[in-house]
Amino acid sequence: MAGRRTAPGDQAGGTGRDARADSATDAFVAHRNLLFTVAYEMLGSAADAEDVLQETWLRWVAVDLDTVHDRRAYLVRITTRQALNRLRALGRRKESYVGSWLPEPLQTTPDVAEDVELADSVSMAMLLVLETLTPTERAVFVLREVFGLGYDEIAEAVDKSLAAVRQIAHRAKAHVAERRPRGVVTPAASRDAIAAFQRAVDTGDLQGLLDVLAPDVVLLGDGGGVVRTATRPVVGADKVARLLAGRLDRLATASLHPVQVNGHPALLLRLDGEVDTVLAVRVDDGLVTGIYAVRNPAKLSHLDRETALDR
Repeated sequence: MAGRRTAPGDQAGGTGRDARADSATDAFVAHRNLLFTVAYEMLGSAADAEDVLQETWLRWVAVDLDTVHDRRAYLVRITTRQALNRLRALGRRKESYVGSWLPEPLQTTPDVAEDVELADSVSMAMLLVLETLTPTERAVFVLREVFGLGYDEIAEAVDKSLAAVRQIAHRAKAHVAERRPRGVVTPAASRDAIAAFQRAVDTGDLQGLLDVLAPDVVLLGDGGGVVRTATRPVVGADKVARLLAGRLDRLATASLHPVQVNGHPALLLRLDGEVDTVLAVRVDDGLVTGIYAVRNPAKLSHLDRETALDR
C-alpha cells in the first residue's frame, strides 16, 4: 500500500505485501463488521464509524503482531479508543446542531433483524437512549451489554481500573433501563404496524393513520438545518397524523417504499425518484409510539446499499 494506507474492505490492498502485512489485513477484514458495529453503536453515525475504522487500521498495521495474543480483543480496544475520541468531539458539535439530532439510518442486511438483541441495540430508539450517557458510560455499556466483553477487556479498552469499570457498567445499565423502550419489538409486529401506516398514508386515510398511532406518539425530525422538518418534537396522534398527511398530500411525486433500517421495518420516502426522508418507527403493543424522520441529506448516503453488522 503506497502513501496513506486504506482500510481493507474500503479498497483492495496493494501487491507484494509480506506475510506480516497479509496477516494483519486478514485479521482486520475478518473482524471489520464487528469493529464497524462497535463504532456505530458508540457514535450513531456511519460516516464517523467509517473514519474510526480508517484510524483503527492505521494503528493496527503498526502493531507488532507477535505481541498480540487476542487479535479480536486488540482490534476492539483500538476501535473503542478511537471512537471515544471522536464521540467527545461530536458532543461539542451536537451542541450547535439545528433541531433534533437523530442517528444516521442504515439499510441493514436481513440477518441483523434475525438477531433480535442486535437489532434492538441499533434501533433508532435505543441509539437515542445511548446519547444520554457520557462517552465512557456509553463505551462500557455497549461493550458489556451488546458485545459481552469481560470487565478486564473493557478496562483496557477505556483505560480505567477494573473496579471503576464495574461501577460505570452498573450505573450505565441502570440509566439505560430507566429510559429504554418498553420492550423488544418483534419484526412481525413492526411489519404489521408499518404496513398499516403505509396503507393509511398512501390512501390519504387520516382515520386509518390515527388508528395505528399511539395517543402519545412522538415524531422527531432531523433536517440538520439544511432541509425543512419539525425542529421540535411533535407529540400526540392528531398532531402527528395531520403533519404527515399534510406534507405527503403536498408532494404529488412522493412515494413510500418499505425497507429494513437498523434491523427494523421502516419506510423510505422518495421524491422524484430520489431519497428524501427515512421514516423509522418504534412500535409498542401494535401501535406506533415513535417516528424518527431523517431528512438531513448528509445522513442519507448509506441508504443506497445494505450494511452488515455483527457482534
